[in-house]
Amino acid sequence: MQQNVRIGLRASSGGLLTTVDAGPALPLSQMLIGRAVDDVVSLLPRVFNLCRSAQEGAARLALGMPLNDAYATQLARELLRDHLIKFCLTWPRLLSLPSQPLPPPEATLTGLFGSVATMPADLPSYLVWLHSESGMAPVLRGIAEAFAPGEACVALPMTHANSVFSALPQDNSPALRHREHPVLQGLLARYGAGPLWRATARLIDAEACYLGGLPPLQRLADGTALAPAARGVYAVRASAIDGRLVAFQRVTPTDHLFLPDGMLSQSFASLPPAKKTFAALLLDILDPCVPCQLEEIHNA
Repeated sequence: MQQNVRIGLRASSGGLLTTVDAGPALPLSQMLIGRAVDDVVSLLPRVFNLCRSAQEGAARLALGMPLNDAYATQLARELLRDHLIKFCLTWPRLLSLPSQPLPPPEATLTGLFGSVATMPADLPSYLVWLHSESGMAPVLRGIAEAFAPGEACVALPMTHANSVFSALPQDNSPALRHREHPVLQGLLARYGAGPLWRATARLIDAEACYLGGLPPLQRLADGTALAPAARGVYAVRASAIDGRLVAFQRVTPTDHLFLPDGMLSQSFASLPPAKKTFAALLLDILDPCVPCQLEEIHNA
C-alpha cells in the first residue's frame, strides 16, 4: 500500500526549493490497534512492502516477541539486495551507464570492489580506486562527476536513539552506521554530506551486510525498538495488553527525509538550478521509500 508523493522544484538564486505533497497519511495506528500481536507483525510488512525484515523485526522487538534464529541473516540479505540494486541497476541507468546483473553471493565483494574485494581503508586509496574500472567505481565516479563538492549537501545531525522520534531535521541514512569510517570522514571534509558521501556509505554498508557487520537491533529502556534498514534506521514503539495491540508509533527514514528543512529540502537547496537534470539521480540517492514524482514549478 504505497502513496504517491509529488515533489515540486522551484529554481532560486542558490538552488532548488522543494515542496512536498504527500497527501493524507495512512491511518496506520487505527488499522493495527486492537489486533492480535501476531497479526500486527505479519500485517505491517505487507502494508509497507519495503524493508520488510526491518519492519517485522522492530515490531517484534518492541512487543517483546522473539526473533527467529535466521533473522539477522535475513535482514542482512534484504539490505544487501537493496544496495546492489542501486549500484547495478538504478544508478547506472540514471547516469547513462550500462547496467549489470546483481552478482551471485559468492562474487559479491568482487562485484562491489573488483579484484581487491574489499573497501579501501582511507580516502587516498579510495580516490585511487574511484578512478579505476574496478567493481562499482565507475558508478561512484559518475556520481562524483555529477555533483561538485558542496553541491546537494546537508548540514544535519545524525539520527540517534534520543532523536529518532523527534520532528527536528536529522540525517537518517546508512551513513549513520559508518560515520567514523576514514573514507566517509575524508569525503565529508572534502565534498560535504552530499551524494558521493551517501553513495559511498551504501558501499560500506553493503560490505558490512555481506561480512556480518550489520549492528543488531536495539530495544531502549522506554520500549522503542530500532532496526537497521537500507535507508537508515527504522523505529517502532508499541505495547499490548492480553495479546492485543493498544499503542503503536513508527518512524522511518523517509519520515525524516521529508521534514521541513530536512535532508530532501537541504539537498535540493544546494543543487544549482543549472544541474536540475540530476534531480532524479539526487532523489534516488536520497531514496524515499514511496513512489515520487518530480515536478518543475516555474516562477511567475
